[in-house]
Amino acid sequence: MTQQKPTHKHIYDAQGKQLCCTLEDRIYTNAGAKKLIKPTHQHTHEHSHEHGSVLKTTIPIAVSMLLLFTAMAFDHFLHPEWFTGIARVLWYVATYIPVGFPVIKEAVESIAHGEIFSEFLLMAIATCGAFAIGEYPEAVAVMLFYAIGEVFQTIAVEKAKSNIQSLIDQRPDEAVVIRNNQQQTVKAKEVLVGDIVQLRPGDKLALDGILISEQASFNTAALTGESAPDTKTKGKVVLAGMINLNTVAQIQVTTAYADSKLSKILELVQNATTHKAPTELFIRKFARIYTPAVVALAVLICVLPYFFLTNYVFNEWLYRALIFLVISCPCALVISIPLGYFGGIGAASKNGILFKGSNFIDTLASIQNVVVDKTGTITEGVFSVQQVVLQPEFNKAEILAMVNEIEKLSSHPVATAIHEYVGENKLPITIENAEEIPAHGLKAIANGKELLVGNLRLLEKYGIKYDTTIANTVATLIVIAYGGKFAGYITIADKIKTDAADTIHKLNNYGVKTTMLSGDKTSVVNAVAKELNIANAFGDLLPEDKVAKVQELKAQNQSVAFVGDGINDAPVIALSDVGIAMGGLGSDAAIETADVVIQDDMPSKIPLAILVSKKTKSIVWQNIGLAFAVKTIVLLLGAGGIATMWEAVFADVGVALLAILNAIRIQRMKF
Repeated sequence: MTQQKPTHKHIYDAQGKQLCCTLEDRIYTNAGAKKLIKPTHQHTHEHSHEHGSVLKTTIPIAVSMLLLFTAMAFDHFLHPEWFTGIARVLWYVATYIPVGFPVIKEAVESIAHGEIFSEFLLMAIATCGAFAIGEYPEAVAVMLFYAIGEVFQTIAVEKAKSNIQSLIDQRPDEAVVIRNNQQQTVKAKEVLVGDIVQLRPGDKLALDGILISEQASFNTAALTGESAPDTKTKGKVVLAGMINLNTVAQIQVTTAYADSKLSKILELVQNATTHKAPTELFIRKFARIYTPAVVALAVLICVLPYFFLTNYVFNEWLYRALIFLVISCPCALVISIPLGYFGGIGAASKNGILFKGSNFIDTLASIQNVVVDKTGTITEGVFSVQQVVLQPEFNKAEILAMVNEIEKLSSHPVATAIHEYVGENKLPITIENAEEIPAHGLKAIANGKELLVGNLRLLEKYGIKYDTTIANTVATLIVIAYGGKFAGYITIADKIKTDAADTIHKLNNYGVKTTMLSGDKTSVVNAVAKELNIANAFGDLLPEDKVAKVQELKAQNQSVAFVGDGINDAPVIALSDVGIAMGGLGSDAAIETADVVIQDDMPSKIPLAILVSKKTKSIVWQNIGLAFAVKTIVLLLGAGGIATMWEAVFADVGVALLAILNAIRIQRMKF
């Protein structure tokens, strides 16, 4: 998947501090995209800093607004004798400085760093020009309303940030570990794999691990967006960010602090804004051409009439040119478009869906095919043994003990089901030369003879004859061969997820074609597909077969999203237009390769991700249409001498405010 990288250009804030790379990137820097990973104890400081920043911005606005209203009252109602000449000019200069000086400073610093044509330069030229021809109130109004727009922008971005913030800083700095039968409080980064962490009710887990207490309930909202309690039993996986709800629990750490699922999520969120949607990239390129063109046109509006009109008045045409400059500022576009996408990422994360970039929002909004893996995606991935059928000449206890022993080599859910069914081995079993044969099964020498455990392809690979009628069994089939002979089989059943049917129903309603690919038996895959009304289903697939099926769809010029959770799904996730990984139980390889991560493993989040994408893209295009329509109308009126600087202010800052308010609607929507 091609990743769009932002080009580096310098933008500065009102205090001269470098903000970020490009004009539209300023949205993301304000949103704290590079400051998201903070220790929990810094929350209060960061929160107060953000509010202090807004307060510092509003004080100059309040001062300027008070002085402007007073000046206009003097001009139009009170008419004091002293408010004329140099006194009047100085009053308006004092009114202008609190809101105008920061913008002029940014324009100068941008020019110093090679950014000549920026929104700051346009407004600086327009307002200084307005002062030069005596239009003092209009000059102040342009800067004042721009400053107000900046405050609204900051508030809107903070709202978007707060939705994502629920997924951030969920790891406590410290953990209570039991070492030498004593409790010790240590830094979470210093906890070792294998350590026992003790979690009191209300405590938050800092690292991934396995529950060694008999049972405990957890609030998983940090990872899934769902606050419903999740009760875990002994041996179950618990993840960093989960909150213990009722009893003291002990967890054995399985993953280092930096490698936990939540750490990977933080990296995804941190890097999300580096992948920009085509619309954002277009606006970036457009602004680079548009801004200098606007300056050139403004000069022509001011100068050209001199050569064609006998009653040419310089001040009149300069005023029209200044109006043109103010109207032409691309604020509404460069602010509202990235803010719209950032809002979409925030709305999705609030629902436990993580987008790695806004470009994937664009692609998913118009996706044509959703291809899903079966086990762990559509089904629970929690198997249980249903039936054991062995040939009469084989000892059931011995065969099951050998199968159980060799399955210890595998982390597949099938192996777990067999372990739970057989229990601890009580027979003397020796396993030698054990190896895993990808997409087939396991092979070893057990008690001196060759043991094969896997699917039917494994028997065919080694020329083992078997009863072909068992291939029609509507269940996951684990076949066994021992000493070169077919020994029998174990049937294992998986459970379809409760929201799977609703997922497929919604996808069908969106006009999205659905396909299920699985390495499981074709009969099992077809049965699940029929029950869920999935259009196409293919079983008995190797990882390369899944890749081939997706390539077939892409060869038809159709966009494809693939949803999976296993290591073997990583290649096809990478190949698809949008790769979606189940992030709760999914493999690290799948999560790292994917473009979108679903935190709670619920397939119903797939259509929800599409819906959020569609709404986000719709809002972005509404803003583009609004900005261009209003600016075009007022530009024509301004060039014709009908519109004044007040209309220009509305066309620039007013439209930007409307676009910002429209962009944050996505964050208020309930999905």
